[in-house]
Amino acid sequence: MSEQDTTARVLGGASGEDRRGRLDRLLRRSPFQPFFRARAAHRLSVLAYHGVDDRPAFTAQMERLVAGATPVSLATVERAVTEGRPLPPRSVLVTFDDGDRTVLTRGLPVLTRLGVPAAAFVVAELVDGDQPFWWREALELAELGGVARALAGVPAASVVRRLKLLPDVERRAAIEELRATAARPAARQQQLSALELLELAAAGVAIGSHTLGHPCLDRCEPAVVRTEIEQAHRMLTGWLGVRPTAFAYPNGNFDAGADAVLRGLGYRLGFLFDHRQDALLPPHPLRISRLRVNSDTSRDRFDTILSGLHPAVHRLRGGC
Repeated sequence: MSEQDTTARVLGGASGEDRRGRLDRLLRRSPFQPFFRARAAHRLSVLAYHGVDDRPAFTAQMERLVAGATPVSLATVERAVTEGRPLPPRSVLVTFDDGDRTVLTRGLPVLTRLGVPAAAFVVAELVDGDQPFWWREALELAELGGVARALAGVPAASVVRRLKLLPDVERRAAIEELRATAARPAARQQQLSALELLELAAAGVAIGSHTLGHPCLDRCEPAVVRTEIEQAHRMLTGWLGVRPTAFAYPNGNFDAGADAVLRGLGYRLGFLFDHRQDALLPPHPLRISRLRVNSDTSRDRFDTILSGLHPAVHRLRGGC
């Protein structure tokens, strides 16, 4: 019987959160876990968070890293790539996408107390403002009755997924239609300020680029790709006083045209969102794999993500 069949049989008729919890417990206690844990010692694990919604759980995760792994900084990864020398065993880099303020208000105190370095990839056009992330706005507008031709027949819960698949010009038009037809505007969202970016950087959180407005770059025209990267680069350089050299692809969508622009601007590291580990000396520095994790990820799942077992099962079950 295959591992997939065994898992299905053990889980029985469970569904939803209970099913996921049972699967996580099963995987953590699996005879495969020690093998994957040993293999992970020779892999780079880059954790990709967004916000920090659950500070106690996030604290436990960072304590787990300090006790059983080797937290490394963005600069350490860049130096390893530049010098061609592999990172230490069990290296883990903590990253955050988008620039959610909870990284500052809830995450930074934990990182500082435990001495864990991190990196935050910022959506530049949102800095110093209160415009919500476009995906949060689109979901709220759809729930408020907003409609768009490109989203006909799509339930509110699936709107964001659908928007990410559209050509970028159609995505932007659909969001404008949602704004025009919703019962009221979406709630505003306080974003990080330029001064707060400096505060994060001074405290050991390296700041990288996440484009100007967070489109999926592989859905954009070449001119838009260049604008998204170059304008964000100029803005971040102005605020930070130094040029960013690390970039995270929005939604993890790699684009060859973007790769060329990044190289031209001197970027040395680029990160995907593919739920995989990478080598201790990444062979493709502008396409480094990352592991998807949330601040409220359970201990069982967190351990199997770190070991690489959860990503392996995710791919087995048809995940990307």
